[in-house]
Amino acid sequence: MKALFFEAFGEMPRLATLPDPTPEPHGVVLKVEATGVCRSDWHGWMGHDDDIELPHVPGHELAGTVAAVGGSVSKWKIGDRVTVPFVGGCGGCPQCHAGHQQVCDHQFQPGFTHWGSFAEYVSIHQADLNLVALPENMDFVTAASLGCRFATSFRAVVDQGRTKAGDWVSVHGSGGVGLSAIMIANALGANVVAVDIADDKLALAKALGAVSTINARTVPDVAEAVREITQGGAHVSIDALGHPETCFNSIRNLRKRGRHVQIGLMVAEQSTPQVPMAQIIANELEILGSHGMQAHRYDAMMAMIATGKVEPQRLIGKRIALEEAIEALTGMDSFQATGVTVVDRF
Repeated sequence: MKALFFEAFGEMPRLATLPDPTPEPHGVVLKVEATGVCRSDWHGWMGHDDDIELPHVPGHELAGTVAAVGGSVSKWKIGDRVTVPFVGGCGGCPQCHAGHQQVCDHQFQPGFTHWGSFAEYVSIHQADLNLVALPENMDFVTAASLGCRFATSFRAVVDQGRTKAGDWVSVHGSGGVGLSAIMIANALGANVVAVDIADDKLALAKALGAVSTINARTVPDVAEAVREITQGGAHVSIDALGHPETCFNSIRNLRKRGRHVQIGLMVAEQSTPQVPMAQIIANELEILGSHGMQAHRYDAMMAMIATGKVEPQRLIGKRIALEEAIEALTGMDSFQATGVTVVDRF
């Protein structure tokens, strides 16, 4: 198979011809029809993820068709159109038994724990537990965009943030994760304040439902600006970027008993950010994480997509070929792209 491949962290990836995967007894092999380029892939390429063993093929936001099926798989057949959460469960640990596959004790992640979807084929484990069928009217590019950013945002806004109609929600960062969160919160009837440092991204945030926007480069105190707009602070605040400053602002801009949800990853020297602990205690704030979403929760998200409540296809930015993913991946930390970049030509 053709694949994007790297042999050392931080060194330029290259295209290579590699052996096709074979399915595990409990798994399938997918022919990759589309795969998103995500900042998590950049973190992996830089060596920020301990699960990755070199040499490596990245890629974890994917959709495709079943090309081969393991002997113990009962729910799927060759030709099925599917997607998969970026965190898969083992099916046997206490977390999986409780339905929390997104924090499985023995989780697998394509593109991290094993070779991923920047390739013509990818192996998926525990297929009966982790695969999600695609509606016939959903194209592969849209489906690929769901796997990490949109699904994680859905869980962050709906399950972790417990957002309801009339809530004020602040979203810090208007990349793929943040724009997804804005669209979902707006669909629930919340009032969204979008924060970013790029006017073009803020314009897209407004088009997707934000009622107000803040350019953090031109506002001296982001948290105060949010509190003024919301007349007291956000009920739910999301750090969709992953930076000590956005994390701090997201907590500071909450009203009493508000909920901060951390989606954006912070690694290396940024992995232990300062937080306003006095405010957290005095105002009984909640600090929550959001780490993907279980396959069994996709039904709720898919229902909102089917009825047009949310339109993830509007978040698609560039559609590129696999060879163009080298530049897209290595430049991911510059935050230049607007919307979600998806590989759809192999």
